[in-house]
Amino acid sequence: MAPLIPDMVTRDRPPKNPFWREKTLAEMTVDEWESLCDGCARCCLNKLEDADTGAIEWTNVACRLLDEGACRCRDYQNRRKTVPDCVALTPQSVQTLTWLPPTCAYRLIAEGRELYWWHYLVSGDRETVHQAGISVRGRTLSENDVAVEDLEEFIVSWPGEEPEEGSRD
Repeated sequence: MAPLIPDMVTRDRPPKNPFWREKTLAEMTVDEWESLCDGCARCCLNKLEDADTGAIEWTNVACRLLDEGACRCRDYQNRRKTVPDCVALTPQSVQTLTWLPPTCAYRLIAEGRELYWWHYLVSGDRETVHQAGISVRGRTLSENDVAVEDLEEFIVSWPGEEPEEGSRD
């Protein structure tokens, strides 16, 4: 079930004072916090970290719980029981996680930046993240189909790339 959208945005009525501009991450309600996820599912991709440098390499291999078409977790409430290394985002962890995509609303808000035009809280439409080519829809394989030792063969750069200038509201 999708979270409620605080200060519901529509194409006809953009928000006057959207909560994400007025509050810090720590000040947000649970519904506000959950609504920041744009549904791109980039955070659900397997990543490789270089043990020596800490550099992150993205793969196009998705968590086994990802519904690739919907770009949502199939078992969000219980995901950490099924996938123990799934990282729950918190206002504190967002400050230190180096692998959050540059388009991630949690990261953008933490850095004092604006949401992109395709974020549904701005556009009023959950499909714009897919229409803009930001989501993982149609670009992934399930980790059920890839051996861990083969992940290096699936390294891609697009999840960590910043969209072109002028893409923000």
